[in-house]
Amino acid sequence: MDTIILEKLERIEKLLETQQAMQKQVLNFNDACIYLELSQSHLYKLTSTGSIPHYKPNGKKLYFNRQELDNWLLRNRSNSIDEIEQEAANYLIKKGRVQL
Repeated sequence: MDTIILEKLERIEKLLETQQAMQKQVLNFNDACIYLELSQSHLYKLTSTGSIPHYKPNGKKLYFNRQELDNWLLRNRSNSIDEIEQEAANYLIKKGRVQL
């Protein structure tokens, strides 16, 4: 019984830590790993290659702007099939190949 309670308390503690990280505008490295659901090694690789926006104010510690991370996550949007079909129809109408 005690182990079940301890496990539940640990889960609650992790959820509270995650919730605190989601409310901050500027995330430290560990918060960014949690927010992005990435391993530390993968996030280091992304920062070293310049693939993800980040800040190093003192030249050592890494910080991230949460809004910039959201924009980075939402890049390279894929259109739905309906959107692609609409674009194709608009293109054909514009080129005069289809008469309405």
